[in-house]
Amino acid sequence: MRLTRRSVLRSSAAIATVGALGRPYIANAEAKTAELWWIQGFAQEEDIAFKQIVEDYQKASGNTIDYTISPYAAMREKTVSAITAGLVPDLIQNSPVEMNAIWAWNDKLVDISDVVATQKDQYTESALQSAYSYNSVTKRRSYYLAPYIQASLPNHIWRPLVEKAGYKMEDIPKTWDAYYDFFKDVQKKLRAQGMRNVYGLGFQLTTQGNDPNNVFNYFMIAYGGGNIVTPDGKLHLEDPQVREAVIKAIEYPATAYKEGFVPSSAINWNDADDNNAFHAKQIVMDLDGTISTEVAIIKEKHDYDDIVVQGLPLSNEGKPVTSQVTHGGGMIPKGAKNIEVAKDFLKYLIQPKIAGEYLKIGLGRNLPAMVSVVKSDDWWFADPHRKAYVEQGLLGPTSPDFFVFNPAWAEVRNQHVFGAAWADVMKNGMTPQAAAEKAFKWVEAIFAKYPIETT
Repeated sequence: MRLTRRSVLRSSAAIATVGALGRPYIANAEAKTAELWWIQGFAQEEDIAFKQIVEDYQKASGNTIDYTISPYAAMREKTVSAITAGLVPDLIQNSPVEMNAIWAWNDKLVDISDVVATQKDQYTESALQSAYSYNSVTKRRSYYLAPYIQASLPNHIWRPLVEKAGYKMEDIPKTWDAYYDFFKDVQKKLRAQGMRNVYGLGFQLTTQGNDPNNVFNYFMIAYGGGNIVTPDGKLHLEDPQVREAVIKAIEYPATAYKEGFVPSSAINWNDADDNNAFHAKQIVMDLDGTISTEVAIIKEKHDYDDIVVQGLPLSNEGKPVTSQVTHGGGMIPKGAKNIEVAKDFLKYLIQPKIAGEYLKIGLGRNLPAMVSVVKSDDWWFADPHRKAYVEQGLLGPTSPDFFVFNPAWAEVRNQHVFGAAWADVMKNGMTPQAAAEKAFKWVEAIFAKYPIETT
């Protein structure tokens, strides 16, 4: 995600709509105060809209929400410190997205099944799975997250660069390897025209940030490895199909890098660097999360209109590929002083109309976690970027990230096991098979620390 937070339109009319939304859930009790920590929005409008939501809730309920808004990185540090010390606010967000699974495992969160129940019939199955985590103390799963946003990885493509190479967008193949191979040919044609600093592919192949983990998972799922961790929390490295999918997911991106179709700097990129390279037109396409890439330059209409957002290609066998999605939402940490009001505010926030309008003010950078939000509002389909994103990341087949089923995968992500495997191939001369075997042992050792039991 591009880190600039002030690069989108100022839209006071859109912000004003938040004040006229649906009826809130109200705590039928004496007015109380809840302390809330909120992450600064990508755009200033998101912060203004959030403040309006709080104001509307306070007027309707008589309760007070004492909120603090901080940038992402600072809030992450602050929240981790608070949970560790036990000096917590009443309401926080899962940032990064795997934290609800980790803190639920460690019995650090309040069960909010009653909050989720208010919209359970509205949520996607993936959203419900993301909210449903295992507690290693109680030896059972329950709802510890109230989701209000959903995100996936679409493909971002510069149409003029494809056309300059002599192709049309309709020429792009429909199946996985052929789809990405196409952009290698685009690079070759552009290089032949003297464009020496352009690359066909913008894969994140580093060992830092969220993006490389997401890219690896997408390739692994496309190659048939979606059952590496199943909903019961079990690891399935004994499955030959899973093992083969991991090897292929290491091999394709690492080989593309070694062959010069990915910028050499990609091995050191942070989560914003592929966006920056794309905006500079150094890469023809990028597989990257949300449509932040487009929203960040929405005022530059010519460039904005020159970008094409596409969903995932089919698998090599011609079947739809499931989009892995992550969910953002609210959590109540154990030790919270006013759980009642925190729950009541969450019930208000996750109403489809409230969450939907809030996301619209962010120009659709994130998706709602409820299909009804887009089904009832043509706005989500009026812009071709949003339309493609919605069709892939919400209306198409989706699944949650593997850490939802077992927080061991959060540690796999944080240790960048598969990013290290790419590096072993790209820098250390390992074969994809050898790099995969090394990764398998590493993953098995991590999962051994997170046994899933039931009572």
